[in-house]
Amino acid sequence: MCKSISEREMGMYERIKTEEEGGVCDGVGNADDLEIAAAKVPTPTSVSLCIVGRSVLAPEHRQKNDSRLVSLDVFRGLSVALMILVDDAGGLIPAINHSPWDGVTLADFVMPFFLFIVGVSLGLAYKKLEDRLVATRKALLRALKLFLLGLFLQGGYFHPLGNLTYGLDVGRIRVMGILQRIAVAYVLAALSEIWLTKHVAVKSKSSMATRYWSQWVMVICLSAIYMLLLYGLTVTDWEYQIPFEASSYQKLYKVKCGVRGDTGPACNVVGMIDRNLLGIHHLYKRPIYSRTKDCSINSPNYGPLPPNAPPWCLAPFDPEGLLSSVMAVVTCLVGLHFGHIIIHFKDHKDRTSHWVIASSCLLLVGLALSFLGMPVNKPLYTLSYMSVTAGAAGLLFTTIYLMVDVIGIRWATKVLEWMGKHALTIYVLAASNLLPIILQGFYWRYPGNNILSLIGIRKS
Repeated sequence: MCKSISEREMGMYERIKTEEEGGVCDGVGNADDLEIAAAKVPTPTSVSLCIVGRSVLAPEHRQKNDSRLVSLDVFRGLSVALMILVDDAGGLIPAINHSPWDGVTLADFVMPFFLFIVGVSLGLAYKKLEDRLVATRKALLRALKLFLLGLFLQGGYFHPLGNLTYGLDVGRIRVMGILQRIAVAYVLAALSEIWLTKHVAVKSKSSMATRYWSQWVMVICLSAIYMLLLYGLTVTDWEYQIPFEASSYQKLYKVKCGVRGDTGPACNVVGMIDRNLLGIHHLYKRPIYSRTKDCSINSPNYGPLPPNAPPWCLAPFDPEGLLSSVMAVVTCLVGLHFGHIIIHFKDHKDRTSHWVIASSCLLLVGLALSFLGMPVNKPLYTLSYMSVTAGAAGLLFTTIYLMVDVIGIRWATKVLEWMGKHALTIYVLAASNLLPIILQGFYWRYPGNNILSLIGIRKS
């Protein structure tokens, strides 16, 4: 009846019984047509989730035992497929790998897509809510478990391929990461939906704005805080030592800044906040900017330092840091708005027109900000980057919705739909390299002669 978190996050729908049919759901209100909106965050922990949401498909498109929003499954599966593609092929095809700093490539759309999907799912999941305190407790618990899972998978406990050791010094664990960022965005978006939604019946566009105006104030406030900190704080000089492992000698690097509003790799506020609040030992130790021309002779790939490389090239930097996660929350809130449109507008034309207009406006805002000098930058998660990627996510979701849920062309997306339904398992085993790490432990005579070497997979 209630789905576990291992099969949810980013919007799964499955028919559950109403009270009249003998169904119960942890005290959450029931109606004549109830669905479970299992929002699919990549985590294998088992947490009961049972939140009410009305079916989003027209009655004539429903099947008796299948009332899922298929387009959301397909979109989620496509995002997982893109993640695996850019992770495995990005080093061979620089055009799809993450941009070394400014600009966007295919890989730079994956994280915003997941955050957008989480937001859409929350809009569907919290359509009806009877006990805010209970919902808050469950949302906090889910976010905490997801955050801890991220620490386990991405904090450094599992070493890279080619290294048969595991475990880590907790004094140097990576605090933030992909799952940790999703957990932060998830809980803040969920709390906004639980506590900031007004009890106003939506009968028009104006009444919808009244119902959710507090959430848009939250979007404006988060964006303003981010911009004020990014461009208002002065980044002071800083230093770091390498190697971080125990060594008799550690070289000291000093980076001179003393600037304000810089969006380059060395002297940005995002890195300064993480170094001061998290500690430089707890950041990602293979920074994306080490692939820039200043730091790699093989740019845009990783490589040896060029002569006279700047001192910041080897400094840790977390692409999922604290300040950059503020704008990640905004992406999730944009997705939440798309979920609201599904709830309150039943006509396909109304839904798609709202989505296209909102997505186009976001794209135009992002491009305008870029033209005015704000770089489209994923590591910093700039406002321009958020606008461009959220707009792209909205347009792509609208396209998938039209193709799958409106026209009914499902045969062409069966594989992606399956991947979307099993996104958690695929993410943990493939995208997190857990399966390859396990497989490399089985070898013949010496560690290098393992299953991965036989099939040509050797990552460092």
